[in-house]
Amino acid sequence: MSLELTFNPDVQLTEMMRLRVQSLEQRGQKRQDGERLLKPNEHVFRLDFTEQALHFTRWNIRISAPGRLNIIATSQLWTPDLTYLMTRQLLEPTGLFWKSTDDDLIQCYEADAQEFGERIAELAKVRKVMYFLFAFEDGLSPENIECSIEFQK
Repeated sequence: MSLELTFNPDVQLTEMMRLRVQSLEQRGQKRQDGERLLKPNEHVFRLDFTEQALHFTRWNIRISAPGRLNIIATSQLWTPDLTYLMTRQLLEPTGLFWKSTDDDLIQCYEADAQEFGERIAELAKVRKVMYFLFAFEDGLSPENIECSIEFQK
Protein backbone atom coordinates (compact mmCIF):
# COMPACT_ATOMS: atom_id res chain seq x y z
CA MET A 1 0.00 0.00 0.00
CA SER A 2 1.41 3.41 -0.94
CA LEU A 3 1.41 6.62 1.08
CA GLU A 4 1.99 10.04 -0.46
CA LEU A 5 3.09 12.84 1.89
CA THR A 6 3.09 16.48 0.83
CA PHE A 7 5.77 18.96 1.83
CA ASN A 8 4.03 21.93 3.44
CA PRO A 9 5.46 25.42 3.86
CA ASP A 10 6.10 26.33 7.48
CA VAL A 11 5.45 30.05 7.17
CA GLN A 12 5.80 30.73 10.90
CA LEU A 13 9.20 29.00 11.20
CA THR A 14 10.45 30.65 8.00
CA GLU A 15 9.46 34.05 9.39
CA MET A 16 11.08 33.29 12.76
CA MET A 17 14.35 32.37 11.04
CA ARG A 18 14.21 35.51 8.87
CA LEU A 19 13.70 37.61 12.01
CA ARG A 20 16.83 36.01 13.49
CA VAL A 21 18.86 37.17 10.46
CA GLN A 22 17.29 40.63 10.63
CA SER A 23 17.98 40.90 14.37
CA LEU A 24 21.65 40.01 13.93
CA GLU A 25 22.02 42.52 11.09
CA GLN A 26 20.33 45.31 13.05
CA ARG A 27 22.57 44.78 16.06
CA GLY A 28 25.70 44.30 13.98
CA GLN A 29 26.25 40.88 15.53
CA LYS A 30 27.51 37.68 13.96
CA ARG A 31 25.83 34.31 13.95
CA GLN A 32 26.85 31.74 16.53
CA ASP A 33 29.76 29.52 15.57
CA GLY A 34 28.35 26.86 13.26
CA GLU A 35 24.89 28.43 13.06
CA ARG A 36 23.12 28.15 9.69
CA LEU A 37 21.14 31.28 8.87
CA LEU A 38 18.26 31.19 6.41
CA LYS A 39 19.18 32.70 3.04
CA PRO A 40 16.75 35.03 1.23
CA ASN A 41 15.93 32.38 -1.42
CA GLU A 42 15.21 29.66 1.19
CA HIS A 43 11.96 28.70 2.86
CA VAL A 44 11.27 26.11 5.56
CA PHE A 45 8.95 23.24 4.66
CA ARG A 46 7.82 20.39 6.86
CA LEU A 47 6.82 16.80 6.32
CA ASP A 48 4.43 15.21 8.82
CA PHE A 49 4.73 11.45 9.04
CA THR A 50 1.50 9.56 9.72
CA GLU A 51 3.34 6.23 9.64
CA GLN A 52 6.81 5.25 10.81
CA ALA A 53 7.66 2.06 8.88
CA LEU A 54 8.09 3.38 5.36
CA HIS A 55 10.07 2.48 2.25
CA PHE A 56 10.85 5.23 -0.26
CA THR A 57 9.19 4.81 -3.66
CA ARG A 58 9.47 8.07 -5.59
CA TRP A 59 9.43 11.85 -5.68
CA ASN A 60 6.43 13.74 -7.07
CA ILE A 61 7.74 17.15 -8.10
CA ARG A 62 5.76 19.56 -10.24
CA ILE A 63 7.51 22.73 -11.35
CA SER A 64 5.43 25.20 -13.39
CA ALA A 65 8.28 27.58 -14.33
CA PRO A 66 11.94 27.20 -15.27
CA GLY A 67 14.41 27.14 -12.39
CA ARG A 68 16.05 24.98 -9.75
CA LEU A 69 14.82 23.60 -6.45
CA ASN A 70 17.31 22.28 -3.90
CA ILE A 71 15.74 20.42 -0.97
CA ILE A 72 17.95 20.15 2.11
CA ALA A 73 16.88 17.96 5.02
CA THR A 74 17.63 18.69 8.65
CA SER A 75 18.60 16.01 11.11
CA GLN A 76 16.36 14.67 13.83
CA LEU A 77 18.52 16.51 16.37
CA TRP A 78 17.16 19.95 15.37
CA THR A 79 14.27 21.15 17.50
CA PRO A 80 13.42 24.56 16.04
CA ASP A 81 11.49 25.72 19.09
CA LEU A 82 14.56 25.17 21.29
CA THR A 83 17.73 25.71 19.24
CA TYR A 84 19.10 27.56 16.23
CA LEU A 85 19.81 25.51 13.11
CA MET A 86 23.46 24.48 12.92
CA THR A 87 25.30 23.55 9.72
CA ARG A 88 26.14 20.11 11.14
CA GLN A 89 22.38 19.41 11.28
CA LEU A 90 22.00 19.61 7.49
CA LEU A 91 21.94 16.24 5.77
CA GLU A 92 23.48 15.09 2.52
CA PRO A 93 22.80 14.31 -0.20
CA THR A 94 20.27 16.98 -1.06
CA GLY A 95 17.49 16.67 -3.60
CA LEU A 96 18.21 18.88 -6.60
CA PHE A 97 15.42 19.23 -9.17
CA TRP A 98 15.27 21.61 -12.12
CA LYS A 99 13.30 22.53 -15.20
CA SER A 100 14.82 24.21 -18.25
CA THR A 101 13.07 26.85 -20.33
CA ASP A 102 13.19 24.63 -23.42
CA ASP A 103 12.07 21.39 -21.74
CA ASP A 104 8.89 20.33 -19.95
CA LEU A 105 10.64 17.43 -18.20
CA ILE A 106 11.82 17.88 -14.63
CA GLN A 107 15.42 16.79 -14.21
CA CYS A 108 17.30 15.56 -11.14
CA TYR A 109 20.42 13.70 -10.11
CA GLU A 110 18.67 10.35 -9.85
CA ALA A 111 21.15 8.53 -7.59
CA ASP A 112 21.19 11.43 -5.10
CA ALA A 113 17.39 11.77 -5.22
CA GLN A 114 17.02 8.03 -4.56
CA GLU A 115 19.49 8.08 -1.66
CA PHE A 116 17.85 11.23 -0.26
CA GLY A 117 14.40 9.60 -0.35
CA GLU A 118 15.72 6.47 1.37
CA ARG A 119 17.34 8.62 4.06
CA ILE A 120 14.03 10.38 4.72
CA ALA A 121 12.31 6.99 5.08
CA GLU A 122 14.95 5.98 7.63
CA LEU A 123 14.45 9.18 9.62
CA ALA A 124 10.68 8.66 9.57
CA LYS A 125 11.26 5.74 11.95
CA VAL A 126 12.25 8.15 14.71
CA ARG A 127 10.45 11.37 13.75
CA LYS A 128 6.84 12.43 13.40
CA VAL A 129 7.84 15.74 11.78
CA MET A 130 10.85 16.57 9.67
CA TYR A 131 11.98 20.02 8.51
CA PHE A 132 13.53 20.93 5.16
CA LEU A 133 15.09 23.99 3.61
CA PHE A 134 13.78 24.58 0.09
CA ALA A 135 16.22 26.77 -1.86
CA PHE A 136 14.65 28.37 -4.92
CA GLU A 137 17.10 29.35 -7.65
CA ASP A 138 17.16 30.72 -11.20
CA GLY A 139 13.77 32.44 -10.95
CA LEU A 140 11.85 29.65 -9.23
CA SER A 141 9.59 30.53 -6.28
CA PRO A 142 7.40 28.60 -3.83
CA GLU A 143 4.32 29.42 -5.91
CA ASN A 144 5.82 27.48 -8.86
CA ILE A 145 6.14 24.09 -7.14
CA GLU A 146 4.17 21.20 -5.73
CA CYS A 147 6.24 18.62 -3.95
CA SER A 148 5.43 15.30 -2.34
CA ILE A 149 7.20 12.05 -1.63
CA GLU A 150 5.75 8.58 -1.99
CA PHE A 151 6.42 5.59 0.24
CA GLN A 152 5.34 1.99 0.53
CA LYS A 153 3.97 1.06 3.94
